[in-house]
Amino acid sequence: MMKQRIKINETGREAITALYPLNKYLAKSSIENALFDLVHFRVSQINKCAFCLDMHSKDLRAMGESEQRLYVLDAWREAPFYSDREKAALAWAEALTQLGSGSVPDEIYENARTQFSEQELIDLTMGVIAINSYNRINIAFGADVGSYKVGQFA
Repeated sequence: MMKQRIKINETGREAITALYPLNKYLAKSSIENALFDLVHFRVSQINKCAFCLDMHSKDLRAMGESEQRLYVLDAWREAPFYSDREKAALAWAEALTQLGSGSVPDEIYENARTQFSEQELIDLTMGVIAINSYNRINIAFGADVGSYKVGQFA
């Protein structure tokens, strides 16, 4: 059993609010919300953040996302039901989340540039930064997994 951890909701509210302007910026992005949530779900799988997986799966389902696409997301490269734009975003997000080589491979960058404008790629990058930050906060301090309600943080 996990020992009692600091509750960000209570103790760290001021610190966590530092991320809010980033969310406000991303809300104005031309990247569709469903794509951001799909990317956030995939990054949360990689980082093993249960709270964010719960949250983004609920939000995606509320937007009409199929369970099949959620179940198979971990193997998106082999699945035929993700668009080229989604695949480029997922590859970009994975490369930024798993920086093993220290850089994004050229082929992933070039593919992303065929699907996203310069501004969209910057916004997608900021979205990946945001979800990685939230994942790490939730993993470090624990979160009330399963408690999220659709639109709770809108």
